[in-house]
Amino acid sequence: MLLIPAIDLKDGHCVRLKQGAMDDATVFSENPGAMARHWIAQGARRLHLVDLNGAFAGKPKNEPAIKAILQEVGDEIPVQLGGGIRDLDTIERCLDDGVTYVIIGTAAVKNPGFLHDACGAFPGHIIVGLDAKDGKVAVDGWSKMTGHDVIDLAKKFEDYGVEAVIYTDIGRDGMMSGVNVEATVKLAQALKIPVIASGGIASLKDVKALCEVQDEGIMGAITGRAIYEGKLDFKKAQAEADKHSAGTA
Repeated sequence: MLLIPAIDLKDGHCVRLKQGAMDDATVFSENPGAMARHWIAQGARRLHLVDLNGAFAGKPKNEPAIKAILQEVGDEIPVQLGGGIRDLDTIERCLDDGVTYVIIGTAAVKNPGFLHDACGAFPGHIIVGLDAKDGKVAVDGWSKMTGHDVIDLAKKFEDYGVEAVIYTDIGRDGMMSGVNVEATVKLAQALKIPVIASGGIASLKDVKALCEVQDEGIMGAITGRAIYEGKLDFKKAQAEADKHSAGTA
């Protein structure tokens, strides 16, 4: 199972938010390229970038920082990017710049036709991000709840041809309160495509809990605040996940 470090970008800096609140941001680095290099050195095999300003503005806002990261990473590992991606031209530009996977979140829920077109135009490069609380999907940087059931929506998007689903339990993200394993497994069992868990990973215990159920279709887990604050040793956690995978292979 892959552990995927999150690099959340706000005003060109690497930050973490608590439960999606833009005014509750902790700056961890003013050099996103160096941060990307740090995680690669620690054994990361994929990076998760989020343009936070872009997510709120509806269009990319941290392009210089994203380009600096992509330049640093080169072809070493895949990079997935989300935040403010609302049209096919933006997707094309991201892929041309070196992004491997583009994550579509709010736009997928509000405009499923766009997601459908994106999967058709860029097969193998589109991941959908579903943020949910109590099984219902949230949009617009978690500020609005919808009536959509997360499993029903994920199945619909699977039919469109998305590569994977990133599932975030927004009640837990940035709170380091442990991952919602039960809800993540439930979603993974309902789908044929892989699920990437997100939100709440706080310790090696959470990593082990996800490793126990990875065979249900959980290919990876995004981790942020815990690795930045030193509560989770990324290198150790990835080694643990690899050990577990080897044991179940």
